[in-house]
Amino acid sequence: MSKTTTLLSIAAGLLLFTSCAVVTTSPLTGFLYSDLTAPHSVTESDVGTKMGTATAQSVLGLVATGDASVAAACRDGGITKIHHVDFYAKSILGIIATYEVRVYGS
Repeated sequence: MSKTTTLLSIAAGLLLFTSCAVVTTSPLTGFLYSDLTAPHSVTESDVGTKMGTATAQSVLGLVATGDASVAAACRDGGITKIHHVDFYAKSILGIIATYEVRVYGS
């Protein structure tokens, strides 16, 4: 095997593992399947009754689109005072991954 072929093989192998953490920044990851919800942050304002969501998706760890920002979730729910923020992450074999921010407040 030539040096170039070896380097290309290593690069291709590393590319396969990059999709595992492209979208999710969760405390847990599953190589085959992930589906979890976890707290992100909490403030001291009143709980409120509104919820807004914002989502981003990744395909094959190569293409990622969406706006999963807290600001986008606040706009979605009409929230001006944030009580807490959770995130939801789902990944299937690193092929399809979803990251959603959920903002609660008033």
